[in-house]
Amino acid sequence: MQKQGGGSEIEVTWEDQQNINKFGRLNNRFHEIEDEIRLAKEANENLEDASNELILTDEEMVRLQVGEVFVHTPREDVENKIEQMKEVTMKNLEKLEEEKDSVVAQMAELKKILYGKFNDSINLEED
Repeated sequence: MQKQGGGSEIEVTWEDQQNINKFGRLNNRFHEIEDEIRLAKEANENLEDASNELILTDEEMVRLQVGEVFVHTPREDVENKIEQMKEVTMKNLEKLEEEKDSVVAQMAELKKILYGKFNDSINLEED
């Protein structure tokens, strides 16, 4: 049982505890998604830089890194590969943004429920 500011006790039910736990899991996922979005944006920027570098080169054969090895590959093939990789990265980024929006909406709903019951007795903010 929790005591509220006025001295009255608030009972934490099993359902309340489940909501608190769910909020914690969603908050962790939110931070994971933000990190994944940051990495996807960096990867997309790197692919864009590589694409720009290919535009500047006048060589027909360029070196493409595969793992730890560089392979001489026709420039057109590398351009196609970079475009495919950018498409995959952008689709992944869109999916992550949608998931982030969903998580934020679920967290807002849980905040409303939990603050409605516990008022100032619970802190769900990052600060």
